[in-house]
Amino acid sequence: MSHEDILNPKVMPEEPEKATLEGKNKFLGFWFFLGGETVLFASLFGTYLALKNSNNGGPTSEELFGLELVFIMTMLLLTSSLTSVYAMYHMKNNEFKKMQIWLGITVLLGLTFLGLEIYEFYEYIVHDGFTFRSSAFGSAFYTLVGFHGGHVLFGLLWIITLMARNAKRGLNLYNAPKFYIASLYWHFIDVVWVFIFTVVYLMGVI
Repeated sequence: MSHEDILNPKVMPEEPEKATLEGKNKFLGFWFFLGGETVLFASLFGTYLALKNSNNGGPTSEELFGLELVFIMTMLLLTSSLTSVYAMYHMKNNEFKKMQIWLGITVLLGLTFLGLEIYEFYEYIVHDGFTFRSSAFGSAFYTLVGFHGGHVLFGLLWIITLMARNAKRGLNLYNAPKFYIASLYWHFIDVVWVFIFTVVYLMGVI
């Protein structure tokens, strides 16, 4: 396949993200990357579970957490995962503008989630006095949830950069794998949040 065919394909293949050797290599490399990320988050979850009762006389998880805001945040992130699926559906159908629209919606939902998470941290710190230095529980909580929030921010910047760089280029076999891998990364972030919602908030209240 020539360079011209990659940048300006006459017919988009059924799986444009895997149509080139470079795309297949990116796809494979990304799964190795996710393996490392999974181990890292597993370590943070293990640390949190070991330290969640070490509150140093401060508020416990039952006293601190409320599920209303966290439930809204969860719905936002799960919905953003669905919109990214729609975006990849349009990518496979070579509908670049529709893909961009759904990615834009994904970004807006992700930004809303991030804003609510920052608000949640603000409430804990200012009104409850629950900070990173309050206790081992506080350190473990902010490390785990904050680390996930950093991943959300990185994912948003990744998608926004792809959208901006390729706004005039359109879709081709060179950038299709990049969009697809960014979408997979976003799904990974959503899956991690489901575990955080269950292990940190739901189990913390119950």
